[in-house]
Formats: sequence, structure tokens, C-alpha cells
Amino acid sequence: MNLGLIGVGRHGTRYAQHLLDPDSPGRLVAICRRDAAKGQAFAQNSALRFHQDYQSLIQDPEVEAIIVVAPPSLTLPIAITAIQNGKPLLIEKPLAVSGSDARQIVARASQAHVPIMTAHTLRYDVTIAKIKEWEQDIGEWQHLSLTARLEHRPHSQEDNKAWNNRGALLEIGIHVLDLTRFLTGEEIGEVQCETNQSTPQLPEGHAWGRLTTESGLSCHFDVSRLNDSRMTEIKVIGQTGSIYANWSTSTITRHLQNNTSEKLQLSPLPTIPLVINDFIQALYTETAMPISAEDGLRAVEIAEACYQSAAQKHTITLHR
Repeated sequence: MNLGLIGVGRHGTRYAQHLLDPDSPGRLVAICRRDAAKGQAFAQNSALRFHQDYQSLIQDPEVEAIIVVAPPSLTLPIAITAIQNGKPLLIEKPLAVSGSDARQIVARASQAHVPIMTAHTLRYDVTIAKIKEWEQDIGEWQHLSLTARLEHRPHSQEDNKAWNNRGALLEIGIHVLDLTRFLTGEEIGEVQCETNQSTPQLPEGHAWGRLTTESGLSCHFDVSRLNDSRMTEIKVIGQTGSIYANWSTSTITRHLQNNTSEKLQLSPLPTIPLVINDFIQALYTETAMPISAEDGLRAVEIAEACYQSAAQKHTITLHR
């Protein structure tokens, strides 16, 4: 399947490198990048066609499906154009910069019957898979805690604009918000959140709070980009045991009520090729996307509720 890639920056380059691998299930034929000089140089070195704007890439007759790794404020116009041209989309998380944008993408894709997959890549991590494998061993879940503290990375004014002045919560916390739904198998009913955002014009570097599932399970989260250290942890407490996982180090430990414990050092696998493979497989077999546009929408809606809770300083109830 011939693919076009919109966005070849830091993260988009990772997609390009995997797509250029001879074993890739998709064939990268065209790219689009705002920095024309860098985009043209990459395209020339990789024998690809370069498009200065996303409209011309989407209309490229050789491009059968499109991968979008662009700032979330751009995904709505890109998605609308692709949907109008009947091109399936794999959109890197977050699906959009706001709930209203994400709802428009989902609604238009549904009306036009154009497949969209949201690239919540952390669902493919080996430690997440092991948690899903072990989840029944610890009994009914009583508490879930997720922490994502990544290295500080300064953003330019252009970056801030591209993210609508959203920071750590939408950028990296979107993983945690999606994982809460994925791991519990439940929708989120209530959100309580705080951030260190001092003014609306400055992105937050730290966000923390509680998500409550529709069954009442309490899920705490803490995400930040405050320093040069990294800590990524998931703790699950069940009635008959607990699980502790670190997806950065690919380690996971299970404690059971009979005082037995098991610690594993897993072999990490690149998640992007797995995402690409599932996207293309779903298109070939005409089956549902493993991570739907609706999944992407739910994560953005939870993030939006978190920002609303932080601004209004009270709990927000999510309505389906």
C-alpha cells in the first residue's frame, strides 16, 4: 500500500524511518513538511516525492492512505481534506487539539465511511500488554495510578500556537488518559485536575488529578515536563494482588496475596511498526481499526475536561 506522510519533524521522522525499512508493510511514496528545504532534502535522499502543502499530497493519485504526524491544531483541516478525497488516515495522538475538532473529524469520517485510526502507540508497549495479561490474577481492581514524567523540552511561540498553548497534559498526558480507558475497559465519568499553568498564554508543565470510571474506580494521574529526568510508572491495586510496571525500563512486577512475587525484564519492541502494520492490515481486510477515531476523541474529551476542571477548580462530569 502506497502511503503519504504529513509531518516529518522529530516524531514524523521516526515514522518515515520505519516506513522506509524494506520489511515495512507500507511503501512510503510522498512526504509533506513545512520546512521546504529540509523536506526536499529528505525526499531526495530517500527517493520520495515532496509536497510543500498537505492538500497536494492528499490529492497525489499514487497515495492510497495517509499518516499524519502534525501538530494537533492542524489535524482537523488535514482530516477534512483527506476525508473529502476518500483517503484513510492514521493520525498520531492526540487526534485533535480540542473536543470540538475531534468530534468533527469523527462525524465527517463516519458520514463518508472513511477509516481513521488514532495512533495511541503506548497501547502496543510490552509492559502494557503484560498488564492486560495479568489483570485477572490480582482480583477486582481497587485503584489505578499512572505517572509520566518526561524530560523538559522548551517550546517556541510557534509550537505553543500549534498546540493552542496546551502543554504536558495534551502532549504526553494523552497517553495516560487513553491508557486509563484501555486498561480498565471503562469510560471516565468524572475528572478532577490541577495544573501549574500560570497564565492562559503559557503551556502547563505539570498536571495531576483523579479520573473516576463509571463504575467508581479511582484512577490517579501525574504528568510533567519539569526537569531532565524520566519516570513512567503504572500501579494497579487489586483485591488479591498488585502490579507495578515501568514502561521506560520495560520492567513489571506482580505481587499476589500468598506472598509470591514475580519480576520480569521484558524485551522492548518498537511500537510504531506495530501501529502501521495494524492500520494497513485493517484496510486490507476491511475490518474495524484496532484504535478508532472514537478512541482518540474520548482521550481528547478527557483532556479537555481536565483543563476545564483546573480552570474552574471543581470536578467535571463527562457526558457521553
